[in-house]
Order: sequence, then structure tokens, then C-alpha cells
Amino acid sequence: MATFALVPGAGGSGWYWHRVVPELERRGHRAVALDLPSGDPAADFPAYTDACVRQLRNAGVDIAAGDADIVVVAQSLGGFTAPVLAERVRAARIVLVNAMIPLPHETPGHWFGHSGAGQARRALAAAEGRELGDDIDEMQEFFHDVPDDVVEEAMRQGEPEQSDAIMDCATPFDVWPAPVTVVTGRDDRLFPRDFQVPFAKERLGVDAVVVPGGHLAALSQPAALADAFL
Repeated sequence: MATFALVPGAGGSGWYWHRVVPELERRGHRAVALDLPSGDPAADFPAYTDACVRQLRNAGVDIAAGDADIVVVAQSLGGFTAPVLAERVRAARIVLVNAMIPLPHETPGHWFGHSGAGQARRALAAAEGRELGDDIDEMQEFFHDVPDDVVEEAMRQGEPEQSDAIMDCATPFDVWPAPVTVVTGRDDRLFPRDFQVPFAKERLGVDAVVVPGGHLAALSQPAALADAFL
């Protein structure tokens, strides 16, 4: 039995993983959906990691004793927390889902400025005949493939808080502390597949696993995502 530590992206809500948790449990594993202090402008990636460790311990994961085969899973901005958390909990593996793949000590702001993700997003929109405004249209770019009832539930959750201060925070790791699996949504409009696949090869030397679903694949394709984790 593995323990999956599920790190969300921007907004920091563990609710994002609520459809994946039962899929992993049905497959005989333990899954802990984690919340991040993302609305706190003083919280950096070590603070995010501290919050994750506390929640894992509260869930009964004995990190010090090494009682669990821990897999750190991270979505989107969670890719910056993943290596730090994996080192702290001595994870056996890391899974990045439609995630930002940082260099050691990189900031999210630097990543967005140098990765090419923005150009890829605009190119995909042009190819699909979609117009992009100055702000992200969440329904068009995030929820386009999410079932209506799940979208309604997401709207009831309210707008997640994410401090912009995190964009200037470096992720404090020197090397990736565990093997990394990269999972890419075939229909991701924010970080398009044609960007993610070569980027994973460039930064980690791995071949991405492509699954159905957009940027919020945990909400639209939870079973396919759980299978990819395993």
C-alpha cells in the first residue's frame, strides 16, 4: 500500500483531489488531500511544506518511522512544493500532473517568464479559434471538460485565495530527491500537451504519460489519473 500525498495547485485547496481520493482507495492505497496556506502572503514553499507535513501526520502517516511508501503528487503550481515536500518525507516517488517543473531555486515568476508556457497557450488558442483576454477565462481554460455537477460544486467552494507573493519565492531544493513521473492532460489549455511533453524531456529527461483531460484532470478524469499514478 502506498500513501499518496496530494498537493494542489494555485489556491491551495485539497478539495481539488476529492474525486481522485476514492479512486486510489478503491485500488488499495491511502490518499491524503492537502491544503496549502496559499492566501498568506508570508507563506513560502517551506511554509507550504510544513503545512503538508502537519496534515500527513494528523492523517496518521508516521513519517519519522518511515511506515509508508509515500508518493508526492502535485498539480500545476504544486510542482514547486513537490521536491521540497518529497525530500522532507523521504518520498519514494514524485508525480507531477499538468505541473510547473522548476529548476532548483527557481521562482514561479521566473518559470512563467522563461518556460515558454505562455506562448504555447496562445498558440493553442489561435489554432483552436479561441480568443484570449487579458485575464484567464476559468470556464474556457480550466473547466471546459469538467462535468457540470462538479463545476457547480466548485463554484460553491468559492474563489480560492492565492497570494501573488509566492511568485517571487524560490523553491529551496538542489536536486530532485526521488524519481519523477510526469502526467500530462491531453486537452490542457493552460499548459498545452505540445508544451508539456518536450518540457518534461528537457528538464527531467522523462517521457510524459499522456492522459485524457484538461488542466483540472483530477476533476474531469479521476479514474484515468489514478491509473496513471500507479
